[in-house]
Amino acid sequence: MRHGLTEINKRMKKAITNHKLIADNEPIMVGLSGGKDSMTLLYALKQFHRISKYKYQLAAGHVCLGFPGDDTAAMEEFCRQLEVPLFIQHTQIGEVVFDVRQESNPCTKKKKMRRGALNSLAKENGFAKIALAHHQDDVVETLLLNLYYEGRIGSFKPLTYLDRMDLTVIRPFVYVPEEQIRYFARTYPLPVLESHCPQNCLGKRQEMKAICAQLENMAPMGKDRVCGALDRLFGTDWDGNITAKERKE
Repeated sequence: MRHGLTEINKRMKKAITNHKLIADNEPIMVGLSGGKDSMTLLYALKQFHRISKYKYQLAAGHVCLGFPGDDTAAMEEFCRQLEVPLFIQHTQIGEVVFDVRQESNPCTKKKKMRRGALNSLAKENGFAKIALAHHQDDVVETLLLNLYYEGRIGSFKPLTYLDRMDLTVIRPFVYVPEEQIRYFARTYPLPVLESHCPQNCLGKRQEMKAICAQLENMAPMGKDRVCGALDRLFGTDWDGNITAKERKE
């Protein structure tokens, strides 16, 4: 497998083209968690902006969860170097989920609340499009989780319109393997932030990740073929909710 920013950009451009993720004069806010995936996405979209035919405003949005030890200084400096505006929303989501409510499944609730805060942050600052850094491994793991635990074929969409918020969510990395992101983050190197979540729950997804690693040893091009199958079966609606009749129409 080829590595490096050139290969990441090639795969990202394929997703942008196939699923019409970007258009002129549509400002994009990257959901910047501080992890390797979102930091790489911001860097790649900044580079793509410089060479592409699309002219769009680019910014980053970070939702601070309020965990002890959280520090955004390195993230802020990274965005300054890229000349990308950074919007930060300070919250107490961590305290609410783990201490106040003592949720039985705290990480799921944490992610949902953080996503809601990010959506609000984007809307408040004039961004109607949010870019998230879900990558190819996430696509395959979600597909298998849906198949085995919900009995349905499908994954998350490369492009999703949230009608209640009037927001569009795009995922430009759906064709990019996590291995390539990890390699770039390590060799660049990116100032990846350390997570201070007390649990970092992964649960069934972590188990599925291990299964996918075994499958990749058997079929190294398998993840590319899975994404190709989703494109052929569902077009842009990878969650499989469009009926066969609707697809023909």
